[in-house]
Amino acid sequence: MNNNIFPCILCGGDAKKSADFYCELFNGKITVDTEVVINIELFGQKIMLLNGPQQEKNPSVSFMVICDTENEVQQYWDKLKEGGEVLMDLDAYPWSKKYGWIQDQYGVSWQLYLGEKASDQKLVPTLMFIHHNNGKAVEAIEFYTKVFPNSSIGNISKYEDGGESVENPEHVMHAHFTLNDYSLFCMDSSHDHQYDFNEGISMVVMTDGQEETDYFWNSLSAEGGNEEVCGWVKDKYGLSWQIFPKQSMKLVSDPDKDKVQKVLQAIMKMKNIIIKDLEEAYHS
Repeated sequence: MNNNIFPCILCGGDAKKSADFYCELFNGKITVDTEVVINIELFGQKIMLLNGPQQEKNPSVSFMVICDTENEVQQYWDKLKEGGEVLMDLDAYPWSKKYGWIQDQYGVSWQLYLGEKASDQKLVPTLMFIHHNNGKAVEAIEFYTKVFPNSSIGNISKYEDGGESVENPEHVMHAHFTLNDYSLFCMDSSHDHQYDFNEGISMVVMTDGQEETDYFWNSLSAEGGNEEVCGWVKDKYGLSWQIFPKQSMKLVSDPDKDKVQKVLQAIMKMKNIIIKDLEEAYHS
């Protein structure tokens, strides 16, 4: 399983509560536990939970959980429903005998789906292209698969294939693609949702060295994207990415808190992460 690409959920101050909830629900485990960052592993996949500025999550990025049995779907649904909000009723649909879309008590959206996996991944981030992005799902897939190595485009289902009359028949109802062997799904939606991509859920790319860091930073911010701070960048569709070198992760994981603080202060002043400058701060 590729763990160089993984999602990050911005939790405000609820990272530990969220981590405990998800690990209990999906039989996962906490692998990193700090005041700021908690990493969990669900179904062998990494998710970062970040205690940062409060940012409301929304269904523009959701997590599809591909289940083997109806009981498994029901079990997850019942727990997620506690304090949550149903977005699509748990029911039988043309694409699944048992499917539902729900937002949990922490604002994270989950699609529970009884069916066959498109890859080894049981949990798949799903991107919804809405408003000015509606109709650009295929364009986005092509953009992302050009940027990332070891990428491929899988099955693409158009709305005309599913008889969805309210949508443009040429738009994407469901598509699968992989970035460096990491699976994602996406879809177009013409509904006037009161939300869009934001920093609430981002994708992390762990890079190896400055050259690779610069490559992803420049590629994902190109063609109208935005350079943010602390290694964050928004692509031209508004999806947030964190480009962070593995070498720097070692520095911020050091047991010497004074050295870590110096590195974090240096990161706060950066946009793209410069490894050399962080190493200088570490040794200062």
